[in-house]
Amino acid sequence: MTDDEQGPVPDGDDRDRTDEVLAGVGPRLRELRKERGVTLAGLSALTGISVSTLSRLESGLRKPSLELLLPLARAHQVPLDELVGAPPTGDPRVRSKPIHRGGRTMFPLTRQPGGLQAYKVIEPARLAEPPDPRVHEGYEWLYVLAGRLRLVLGEHDIVLGAGEAAEFDTRVPHWFGSTGEGAVEYLSLFGPQGERMHVRARPTRAGGDGQGAG
Repeated sequence: MTDDEQGPVPDGDDRDRTDEVLAGVGPRLRELRKERGVTLAGLSALTGISVSTLSRLESGLRKPSLELLLPLARAHQVPLDELVGAPPTGDPRVRSKPIHRGGRTMFPLTRQPGGLQAYKVIEPARLAEPPDPRVHEGYEWLYVLAGRLRLVLGEHDIVLGAGEAAEFDTRVPHWFGSTGEGAVEYLSLFGPQGERMHVRARPTRAGGDGQGAG
């Protein structure tokens, strides 16, 4: 077989890039786990991977494999390429990088400037912080995906659980954050100039004519 028939042979630069990508998997796994407030034991129960193996993966002592990364990606609810830090491809669905702010991790879900902005927000388990209500222009919606979210709005102080939502004018003094009971994940839709969602279809009223919105 000639050299041409053997196909491309990885050069030193390719091997270096591969080693660099693999070396970054452990720290990325540790960061994801801590962001979600999950212990090694809790992650082990979710994935079926032993605590010692998870610890060695995070410390870089265990080489990551597809067999280990797939259940971890499912447990953290992230794409596999996010775990390995894969370079972008020709996929037109460009994923924005997460924003870290005040202990929160925010994943932008919209890309167009101005108008309504949507985020998935993860707050790790931490001690409950004292509320610091603020006001600004805009309108916001919150929907809790998992955990419990404390919302202080004007004179109201409530806790939202998974599946519960709230909407409010951000000119009313408001604050929301961790209850201190564990990690919380929620969706935030924000209209910076007070924009509100336009509902095009609503359920029909009982006893109505059975027709939806036109």
